[in-house]
Amino acid sequence: MRYELPYARAGQVIGLLGGSFDPAHEGHAHITREALKRFGLDQVWWLVSPGNPLKQQGPADLRRRMDHARQVMDHPRVAISDFEAQTGTRYTAQTIAQLQQQRPDLNFVWLMGADNLVQFDQWQDWRDIMARVPIGVLARPRQRISARASKAARVFRDYRLPARDSRRLGRCPAPCWCFLNVPMVSVSSTMIRERGDWG
Repeated sequence: MRYELPYARAGQVIGLLGGSFDPAHEGHAHITREALKRFGLDQVWWLVSPGNPLKQQGPADLRRRMDHARQVMDHPRVAISDFEAQTGTRYTAQTIAQLQQQRPDLNFVWLMGADNLVQFDQWQDWRDIMARVPIGVLARPRQRISARASKAARVFRDYRLPARDSRRLGRCPAPCWCFLNVPMVSVSSTMIRERGDWG
């Protein structure tokens, strides 16, 4: 079965930023711009998920979240996708496998904030994710030390790409990951919802 995906030319390096984006905010946009620049990506696709398996409470309506994401991230090299809703995949490992099946001619890089690296070993089939695609980790406030000491960082320490070589990440065979310290925007979706600005 073929699914609707953003346009990309064969051989391009595509960064994947997944999440509920409930709501999308300047922090997401900031790390996306940094990832494009620092990891040498051709595009970034935001994969707006139907829901996060690690969160108890469901997110806002998918269409509303996608429309808002497009307002927040208006960039010619960034696409907003509902690929997970189309395929019915629930976990990142499944989503990546489906993307690779659909577009084996593309080089995918999974993007995450350092806070996600801290709990990465709790993700379904996290070792499989590491084995499938290079991973770009962008430091977030107060998470640098705990991320570097995380289980995933320890288990895959021999596969870490030095930050000075970060632009090579998308061309490296998995497993490979790179940790970058970047100026961060201290805002979160949770903070926005608690302020009552969304929901």
